[in-house]
Amino acid sequence: MEKKYREIETELIKDNVFKLINKDWMLIAAGDIDKYNMMTASWGGFGILWGMEVCFCFIRPTRYTYCFMEKESYFTICFFDEEYRDVLNFCGTKSGKDINKMSYEKLTPHTGSTGNVCFTEARMIIECRKIYFQDIDPRQFLDLEIEKNYPLKDYHRLYIGEIIKVFDKE
Repeated sequence: MEKKYREIETELIKDNVFKLINKDWMLIAAGDIDKYNMMTASWGGFGILWGMEVCFCFIRPTRYTYCFMEKESYFTICFFDEEYRDVLNFCGTKSGKDINKMSYEKLTPHTGSTGNVCFTEARMIIECRKIYFQDIDPRQFLDLEIEKNYPLKDYHRLYIGEIIKVFDKE
């Protein structure tokens, strides 16, 4: 990792995780420096599961990032300062199927400690090892209003990742 980052323990993450994910958004990336994709997301969370510090995120099978998440053992979650809101909007509204996001000039990819891609502009990078996935099953919705999130019936896949390392800008 570049010198401008320092590795921190998860307990030292100073952000409110609800704001971090829901309001600030996260950029999920999977793949290596030669072939990857990334997408903006605002659904996810952090916690303890099976004695491990974990994060979880949701990706629809129709998203290009989905095939990278399926193939790779690791993924990163990057968080950015507000000045990168346009970058997050771009990565959340454009598909890697249609546009080569790897050539997007406002992001500088580099290889993280797991071999997965991350971005030098991020203020915080969380590297994760995939440990579990589960497809959302609409038959399990206890609140039937949730179904309104799926007019196309394209239900997300939940990915749980063990947090391997956290890097914060110095």
